[in-house]
Amino acid sequence: MKIYTKTGDKGFTSLIGGTRVAKHHLRIESYGTVDELNSYIGLICDQDINGHDKEILKQIQDRLFTIGSSLAADPEKSKMAIPDLHMTDVELLEREMDAMNEQLPELRHFILPGGNNAISFCHIARCICRRAERITVHLATESHVDEKVNIYLNRLSDYLFTLARKIANEHKIPENQWLPRI
Repeated sequence: MKIYTKTGDKGFTSLIGGTRVAKHHLRIESYGTVDELNSYIGLICDQDINGHDKEILKQIQDRLFTIGSSLAADPEKSKMAIPDLHMTDVELLEREMDAMNEQLPELRHFILPGGNNAISFCHIARCICRRAERITVHLATESHVDEKVNIYLNRLSDYLFTLARKIANEHKIPENQWLPRI
């Protein structure tokens, strides 16, 4: 089987269910951004972080594939079984953030991205996650989007911010506090 099909050469692609849409369609933009986010999560996993965090990130990658499948399906035509996202997936992120926050100093300033590669990649992933959320919220005004998708993306961006803080704390890297000029 060849990896290339040539069916997208004119700027169109197929959703799950067979519907052809322009590659700039909001649904394509939404799952493409989730895919970009998933790649950055993989990059975070490749950094010097602890095994527990890597395992959680692998679970997140799995959930992002679930979200991508949901977003890639034509809600009107797809009869294919798509994996489900569950509220327990959101609750996992919340539990992980609560556990991390118990170890972290109280947040008293805005934090500028940076400190080491792992921290910076967490912040890049957080920004991509926020963009994915904005796109899927927009898509939801025009077409069906499982509401758990937006909830999960919202929580995931908070998780990635908290993970960046935890990595800084574990590596004894001072947080890059924003101290505005007055």
